[in-house]
Amino acid sequence: MRKDLHELPKIRDSISYLYFEHAIIEQDDSSIVIINDEGKTPVPVASCTCLMLGPGTSITHAAIRACGENGCMIIWCGEGIQRFYASGIGETRSAANQLRQAKLCMDGKTHLEVAKRMYEVRFPQLPKQDYSLQQLRGMEGIRVREAYKLASKLSGVLWQSRQYKNTAWEASDPINRALSESNAILYGLCHAAIVSLGYSPALGFIHTGKMLSFVYDIADLYKAETTIPAAFESLRNSDILDSSWLRRCCRSRFQQARLLERIADDIKWIFDIEGIEDIEAKETGDLWDEEENVQGGKNYSVDVLK
Repeated sequence: MRKDLHELPKIRDSISYLYFEHAIIEQDDSSIVIINDEGKTPVPVASCTCLMLGPGTSITHAAIRACGENGCMIIWCGEGIQRFYASGIGETRSAANQLRQAKLCMDGKTHLEVAKRMYEVRFPQLPKQDYSLQQLRGMEGIRVREAYKLASKLSGVLWQSRQYKNTAWEASDPINRALSESNAILYGLCHAAIVSLGYSPALGFIHTGKMLSFVYDIADLYKAETTIPAAFESLRNSDILDSSWLRRCCRSRFQQARLLERIADDIKWIFDIEGIEDIEAKETGDLWDEEENVQGGKNYSVDVLK
């Protein structure tokens, strides 16, 4: 029987993500179990936000159903989480948050206010004044550049510049590949959080035109304290990129930053724009009307015949 959504753990209390490759995933009572060369590992999907499935993974229909009923999002990705291929649904069925996001995104005035609030998250000590987006983008560029320099100094890993090409992966140096891999992990986590909270990954405010624009918006809030130091740390004692070690470095940084809790709170604050009313979530969806929405799940043929 499907669980009451109120019984499911809040996203801020969940395990961030689990990644598996070359494994068989089956249902185990109301949860799932991972079967690989090391044996069987039970996974508490009710308290897991995102299950990432890499190459060589086989999952049964019953396991998929268990994940869906417990609000665990599934992402199919490339080796080492270097690519995002597809995803299943999270635990939020209400469209209230997505409708609010759409309202804010489609109005030029509120769109600008949300974009500026995203920069406020990055610069909490910034004096209150009317900065232009061009000025804020410039300050963000300086902030990221300094983050690279600091991570290089602390780790001893040589840093020159951010250079990478999707079509020539091996042409990049190890630190640039580490940064790309760690960012891909962060995108997967942010994507899972955004969908689980009921928002659209596509409706971005700083980034635009991509199906993951809002994912990039949110991930950029945290790169300087998570993926950038994690990437440099993973190469502290070696010139060869170890993807497994990189994932562990990212996980540690995500846990230290309380990332899932902050994503939920930060999005709520970013979207708390004056004048935009909350939309009441309905068990049965409303029907749109040019004057005021009407109740769904009702037969209106009697009204037409009057």
